Amino acid sequence: MTSVVEHSTVRSIRPEDIDDVDAMIRELATYERSLDEVRGTAADLRRALCAEQPMLFGHVAEAPDGTLAGFALWYVTYSTWEGQHGIYLEDLFVRPEHRGSGLGKALLAALAQEATARGYPRVEWWVLDWNEPALEFYRSLGAFGMDEWTVYRLTGDALTTLASNP
Repeated sequence: MTSVVEHSTVRSIRPEDIDDVDAMIRELATYERSLDEVRGTAADLRRALCAEQPMLFGHVAEAPDGTLAGFALWYVTYSTWEGQHGIYLEDLFVRPEHRGSGLGKALLAALAQEATARGYPRVEWWVLDWNEPALEFYRSLGAFGMDEWTVYRLTGDALTTLASNP
């Protein structure tokens, strides 16, 4: 699936894009004040995206000069209440010099097209509470916060302890 935004292109990720996407993941983590939490590598990303039966998918936005200006990484979820699959957007990032150009919207539109083509009723993602520019952008598209839900995470020692003591 490919679309064009004012001489820019949004398309499915290719193996040759992975190193640049990995670099943008680190740019995103820096913006989100959490670069020290990034453990994944370009090799990890390549294994996930290029697997025989991938469980991770992605789109990239090419600037008019052909360089990568942004990306969206996503995977398929399932809603027991809907009785259908959906898309979970893991990361969306547009490099600062390309923000406001329509590429973020184009990346989300590509996911919306993917969801509707597959018959999925929704696309979901998390947003940091302090990221007001992102919150405003998403609201402008008609997205809304799920304020009644709290995200929980089990990791590290707590995960290991629970796994070894069922």
